[in-house]
Amino acid sequence: MTPADLSRTVLHAVRCAVEADELPAAAPTRVTVRVPPRPGCGDYATNVALRVAQDTGRPAREVAEVLRKRLAAEPGVARVEIAGPGFLNITLEGTSYTELVRGLLAAAPAAPPLSLPDPEPALLARLGSDAARWSLLWPAGFDRDELLVQRDSNPLFRVRYAHARTRGLLRNARDLGFGAEPAPTGTGAGTGTDAATPLLAALADHSRITAARDPERLARHLDRVAGAFLTWQTSCAVLPRGDEKPSAVHRARLALAEATGNVLADGLHQLGITAPAHL
Repeated sequence: MTPADLSRTVLHAVRCAVEADELPAAAPTRVTVRVPPRPGCGDYATNVALRVAQDTGRPAREVAEVLRKRLAAEPGVARVEIAGPGFLNITLEGTSYTELVRGLLAAAPAAPPLSLPDPEPALLARLGSDAARWSLLWPAGFDRDELLVQRDSNPLFRVRYAHARTRGLLRNARDLGFGAEPAPTGTGAGTGTDAATPLLAALADHSRITAARDPERLARHLDRVAGAFLTWQTSCAVLPRGDEKPSAVHRARLALAEATGNVLADGLHQLGITAPAHL
């Protein structure tokens, strides 16, 4: 279940509750779900109960309980918890994330290139093709010369480095004699855990971002994917250490890394920017 799917599921639950006279309010036209800012708060959170409560005059936690029961019964939802004044924290079934990774491995995204203006000749000569194209996508005021520096403050470097890192992990795994194989939650593989949730959420967003055909939005999305990946892979050992033998955990984590590389490569391709295997 992608964030867009979950948003539709939440909206459906609200509308059903209104139609059943469980909530005497007009259903909102749209709802949003977000990755919680803190670990341990589910995969996604929504403030829809607080919004609906404003129309009903009922306590937000009472509205949240009505929606919690309906959402908990939806396919793909493992559990729903009420937090704070009435937020709903939603945890998805682990198989949803496994299917996401499997899908990204089975058919790597292949969206057509986006139409971007050609960089000015002076900018092209100063920055080179990749950095010049990226510079057209970033907010005004950003130091374009920063795009030539290999450090974390450079978003282009961060995205391209994350892609190169995924390919490096695959090469090293081949040398160790094992490959990527997604595994369900519960193996310690990182899929569905707190450490992997921001990355998985970003990967699930890729098809929706791609469909928007917005180059600037895509660039920000790739930066989000890269940042989430680099944070995740420092907290989860993808490759065996020392005399450790490759396990199902390593294969599943490698699958998540490969899926991330596929998404980054696709996004860079759409922007007309190279996705290096070495950096």
